[in-house]
This record gives sequence, structure tokens and C-alpha cells, in this order.
Amino acid sequence: MYRELHEEVGLQPKDVRLLYVSKHWLRYKLPKRLLRYDSKPMCIGQKQRWFLLQLVSDEKNINMQTTKSPEFDGWRWVSFWYPVRQVVSFKRDVYRKVMKEFASILFTDNPLIFSASREANSQHYSANKKYSQAKYTKRHFYKSRGQ
Repeated sequence: MYRELHEEVGLQPKDVRLLYVSKHWLRYKLPKRLLRYDSKPMCIGQKQRWFLLQLVSDEKNINMQTTKSPEFDGWRWVSFWYPVRQVVSFKRDVYRKVMKEFASILFTDNPLIFSASREANSQHYSANKKYSQAKYTKRHFYKSRGQ
């Protein structure tokens, strides 16, 4: 995960905090029109594990140009459900499943997040308030693939 995080967005392990890993592998198949029959091995889809990360460093550390052929051309903060509405249709079910799973972790008083480190969460946690949901409902890291 950290290798891809660095290759795709230029972040190091110290820049993020791992909050959660999807319980299951999520799969999608490519539509027949996108299959490359001449490539070996032929890719027919992907099997993925998803990671929920919190950016703990300055967003200035995000750098999409760490490789000769960047996978993504930009990034922005978006509303939590935005990626589900914007992703290509054959990936939509995977996005919907993982975002529902992440929402159940983020938008509840989940001990998995709270017990990790109150000090690390000090900017979002108060003894008199619940964990700030606004941080996550307003800002979701979204990567856009270059066209």
C-alpha cells in the first residue's frame, strides 16, 4: 500500500495514518470492449483491498509527478459520496460497497478509530464532542485519471 501511495500521490508513511482496511477483497470485471486480447497476461478485471487513510501532514506533500508516467493527473477534496457518482460505471458497485463500509467506520463512535491514538486525533477530538464528522463529509481524497 505504501509503495503505491508514494508512486501515485507522492506521500510517505509518515504523511498518513491508516484508519481501516476493507474486510474483503473487492472485484470488478472490465467490459469486453476494454479487454486487450493481445496483452499477456490478459487483464480481465481487478481484485482490490481498500485502505482508509487520514492525511496527517500538509497537503503540499501531495505530488502526482513521482514517476515518469503518472497514473493520475490531479487531485482535489470532494464530498464523501462524490467518487461513487463520478467513477466509471463498471467500477461503481465496488466504490459503493467500500464507501458504505468506510462510512460505517467514519460516521460512528467506532473504537477502532478512537483507540488508535487520541493524541493523533487531538485536532478532531474533544472530550465534550463526538469525533468530527464534518472533516470527512466535506473532504474526501479523490484521484482523477488522466484522459
